Parts: sequence; structure tokens; C-alpha cells
Amino acid sequence: MAKKSKKQQSGGTPATVALTAAGVEFTVHAYEHDPSHPSYGEEAAEAMGVSPDRVFKTLVADVDGTLTVAVVPVAGSLDLKALAAAVGGKRAAMADPALAERTTGYVRGGISPLGQRKRLTTVVDASADAHATICVSAGRRGLEVELAPKDLAKLTGAVLAPVGRA
Repeated sequence: MAKKSKKQQSGGTPATVALTAAGVEFTVHAYEHDPSHPSYGEEAAEAMGVSPDRVFKTLVADVDGTLTVAVVPVAGSLDLKALAAAVGGKRAAMADPALAERTTGYVRGGISPLGQRKRLTTVVDASADAHATICVSAGRRGLEVELAPKDLAKLTGAVLAPVGRA
């Protein structure tokens, strides 16, 4: 597992570039991605030795025809009804994976809430606030970024709402 501070990080993914440009403190965690692992998020938590409630997955949903990002703990799932309510919508469904990839510029299992090709409305599960730092995808499989939840919310324009289910 490699750790790099923002000062040591050069180049990188659009997510790490955005964090560096914003002057936000973060740590990069790299690990060897196993394509046979059944869950990208659980694999990240195991590889980094971090509790699954501190590792958050980035999911793209369609809320009333608008793509919306939900950032929820890998230990649980997304409550689509709560996501719709959090953004003032009525109905939500998971977005088509190919559309999510094209819109964000990232591949499934490596979609980061940061540095997306098109900035989408973002909701971070309220449980993130219970942690000093959380981990989210840094923009590719096998690469996570650890940062303060308040910094993630600020950079993505996210609202915090209870959108995750245990």
C-alpha cells in the first residue's frame, strides 16, 4: 500500500488534480486491484485495512431524468427514495452504467465524486460526518483518496443527507 501526500502527488487522476488545485489535504492509497473480487468497495476497505463504514462508494443515479451522484458507505447500500427526497425529486433509479461512465469520465468501480467530466448534483451520506476522514475513489480501480468529509462536500457542492442503508 502506497501513501502519498498532496505534495508528493504529481500528475494523477482528475480527482487528485482537483484536490491539489483546491489546496485540500488528502492522502492517496494505492493497492493491487483484483478483477475477481465481488465488490470494488469492500476490496478497497480490505486492501487498505480501513473499516468499511469509512470507505464510501460513488454511485450514479437518475433522479427524475437528472443524473445525480450518491456517496455512501461500502458497508451498506443506497436508499433511492431517500436520494430522490434529498434533491427534491420524486423517483430515483440507478443510472445506466455506460451513461455514468461517459458522463463522469471514469470507469465503473473507479468513479470518483471529484474531478468528473460533467459536475453532477452530489449527495454524501450523513454518516460521513461521524468520521475525521473518509476514503473515496481517486478515479481508477485500485486507487483511493482519503480526505475530510467537509472538504469532499465543499469541492463537490454536495449536501449531506441520510441516503445510505445498513
